[in-house]
Formats: sequence, C-alpha cells, structure tokens
Amino acid sequence: MPTFQAEEHHADLVRETFATYEGLDHLRVRRRGNLVTVESGPTQDPIPHARFRRVAVHIWVLEMATPTARWQPTGMRDQLKALLDALINDFGWTLTRIV
Repeated sequence: MPTFQAEEHHADLVRETFATYEGLDHLRVRRRGNLVTVESGPTQDPIPHARFRRVAVHIWVLEMATPTARWQPTGMRDQLKALLDALINDFGWTLTRIV
C-alpha cells in the first residue's frame, strides 16, 4: 500500500487559513511524513491540538490530541480543506490557547 506524504503546500494551506481567523495566532503548523500537525506552546515542549493524516491522494483523516497528548481518531475522512473547516467550526474549542 503506497504512503502519501504531506507536502509543504498542505502545511501552508493550514497556516494561511489560521491567519484569516482572529485568535489563532498562537498556533504553529508543522509537516512530517504523512502528517500536518497543529500545536502551540514552547517549541521544546509543544502542546498538541490536532493533526491531519494523509491516507490517499486527496483524502485525509482528522485526529485530535487527548489530555495525555495521545492521538484519537475522529472518524472524519475528507479533503484537507473540508477537515480544516470542520476543525475550526466544529472543534474550535480544541484550538484555544492553553496557558
């Protein structure tokens, strides 16, 4: 089964979308392998919020961080932009600044 890597333009899409919303400027986006991860806090000890896993050419899955920094699948599969919109509109509380 082929592995589909996340590309820099995928991470850029997430960054650019966050930039259009007030109050999301504390979030960072990084790309590694087939993942685009949303985190905040110190670089040395990041706080995970959510991540997008690329599973096919145009299909991604949305995973949310648990309080113990493990990853929980949401069961949502769609194109990246649709999952990004769902993260912001349906799960926006998970993106709040953690002090």
